[in-house]
Amino acid sequence: MLKFTLAASFAAVSLLAAPAFAFEPESPECIAPANPGGGWDFTCRQVGKTMQDLGLISSTMQVVNLAGGGGGVAYAEVVNKRNDESDLIVAASTATATRLATGAYPGNTMDQVRWLATIGADYGVIAVSKSSEIESLTQLLDMIKADPTSIAIAGGSAVGGWDHLKVLIAASEYGIEDVRAVKYIAFDGGGEAITQLLAGSVQAFTGDVSEAKGFLDSGDIKVLAVLSPERLGGEFADMPTAVEQGVNAVGANWRGFYAPKGMTDEAYDFWVAQIKTLYDSPEWKEVMATNGLAPLDLQGAAFEAFVAESVAKIQDLTNKITQ
Repeated sequence: MLKFTLAASFAAVSLLAAPAFAFEPESPECIAPANPGGGWDFTCRQVGKTMQDLGLISSTMQVVNLAGGGGGVAYAEVVNKRNDESDLIVAASTATATRLATGAYPGNTMDQVRWLATIGADYGVIAVSKSSEIESLTQLLDMIKADPTSIAIAGGSAVGGWDHLKVLIAASEYGIEDVRAVKYIAFDGGGEAITQLLAGSVQAFTGDVSEAKGFLDSGDIKVLAVLSPERLGGEFADMPTAVEQGVNAVGANWRGFYAPKGMTDEAYDFWVAQIKTLYDSPEWKEVMATNGLAPLDLQGAAFEAFVAESVAKIQDLTNKITQ
């Protein structure tokens, strides 16, 4: 089992944040390495909006969607073309670590960028459309066990990425011996994957709570399982866990940011501190509660060490599953 483990005033936060730094971005930009609607897109847009609302940046965060290669296109863009930019941050997650762990970003390694901070952890979900006759995770896995070709599962990460691995973890825990037979179809972001689910092109979806929330609110999908150790609170309390269905699959997708390796130290310190201030704010705690994000509070060197550990763990998991 894999485990990875709004009350302050605008003026008060601004007074604390603004004067302390020699650097301030003139044109802040966040790259979301997928199409609109997925978890990386959510990370950029929600963080950018909240940072501006709190006065942590003085102008609107431009969000650029740069899809492809499970985040690889964006990673290569930053490493090869935008290595010295200090106004730029990039949304990252467990999916990023997964692709780095499996060598799926050709020629790229985690030490080619600077790791900034986390803004929470997003538990995985496995879901189907509202009209589906499938009512439980075990029913879905029984269908896969009986005929792997009968179920296609869509996700927003590339083959071998974190969305794919979540399904393989569940299948492995359920006793499906050849998890390579599980039919997974990759799309450029969770939003596109859910759209394909609703169109009837696939039978199930694997992603994260934040990606699924809008479709849950609209009633278009039903969650078969959330990959948390126990049920989430609030509006997510009705979602059954995989664990309570006898499937020991737990997986949280951390969410955070990296930056160009050549970013100045002053800019790096600015972004690390401002993301930390964001994370600590009552406003962000409300965003976390609304979107089902679990606590994960890491910055700078501690976050870099966490990513390195994540990469090592995923390499070990991948070796076990694919042998």
